This record gives sequence, structure tokens and C-alpha cells, in this order.
Amino acid sequence: MTMTLDAIAGEILARASDSARFIIGIAGPPGAGKSTLADALRDELTRRGEKAEVLPMDGFHMDNGILQHRGLFARKGAPETFDVRGFSDILAAVRRADQEVLVPVFDRSREIAIASARAIAADTRFILAEGNYLLLNEEPWARLKASFDFTIFVGPSFEVLEQRLRDRWVGYGLDEAAILAKLYDNDLPNGKRVVQHSAAAGLSLDIWH
Repeated sequence: MTMTLDAIAGEILARASDSARFIIGIAGPPGAGKSTLADALRDELTRRGEKAEVLPMDGFHMDNGILQHRGLFARKGAPETFDVRGFSDILAAVRRADQEVLVPVFDRSREIAIASARAIAADTRFILAEGNYLLLNEEPWARLKASFDFTIFVGPSFEVLEQRLRDRWVGYGLDEAAILAKLYDNDLPNGKRVVQHSAAAGLSLDIWH
């Protein structure tokens, strides 16, 4: 399905009704455009007079040292390389809406998560949680679905994902061998896992504009 940003924001507002806090889970494979959509929705909801903030799953990457110790460094970005419990705990704190919650944000240029890098105020009505595995039907990820009031799945074609991911790694200065390893040993297998093993979302999109 294709929808405009205006229509997606309208759908969220309609579903939220008079809720004081409304948490949206935006899932999809790597390179699908989840973070771009989340940021655009935050800006659009803000333009409409709402308070909104993005909660990125990427902030919960395990540290490189732990990944190396566990033999998972080459698989960084796969479901088993995230602190799912930490993310779940933050979602629970955000749900309570009784105080400011500080959340981590991933710095892709340094490949590390920065603790307490974004503040979600107690009066923020819309929380846009985004990440590859928010709807994954595998434990412990499957427990997260109950945390969301509404879910969106973004899934462009394989060809679009492949090109976007290649462009991402080119932009970070990787050589061709490193790009091929990222694409075919990690990113695209992870994307296939997401597409094939995610729960149905309230709204599924291949393209938005």
C-alpha cells in the first residue's frame, strides 16, 4: 500500500482519539525507511499542534565488547545483538507517562549507542518507537507487541532495500568487500527474517510520500 504522510498522520490521530499517551511501533527490514518515517511523522504531528518524539530501537544495540565476547560482532544488527529487556523496560517507563524518560540513541558514524541522549517529556502524547524487530514473532521480541497502541510495517521491495543499504554503507566509506559482507551476510538476511516472521501490523506500507 502507498500512503501520504498526511494520511498516515491522520490515521494515527483518529486511532489515538483522546488518549493522553499513544505509542506507535514502526517496524520493517533494514533500509525500509523506518527512521525517516518516524522523524517525518514526529514533525507532522508537531506541525498539527501535538507533542511527539521518536524512540529508536537502535539505541539498544549491545556494546561492541559484549558482542565480541559472545562471537556476535560480525552479526551486529541481528535480533540477538540487542538488549530487548532494556528496550522493553524503557517502553514500560514511557507508558506510565509520569516523568521524563531519557533514552539512548545510536551513533552510526561511531557504531555505538549513546546513553541518555534523548529526553521524552511526561506530557509527550505520541511516542514513535521504530526498529527492525518490533513485530518479530520470536522471543523475546514477540512480547513487545503488547506495548504498542498502533503498529506500522514498512516493507519496500528487495531491490529497493538492497540499493538503499548499499548507498548507506558507501556513504560511511566502506570498501566493496566490506559492503558485500554487510549486505549479504547480515543486512539482507536480517531483512528476510523480518519480512517472513513479523506479526501483522495495523497498517502495512511499501511506499509513503
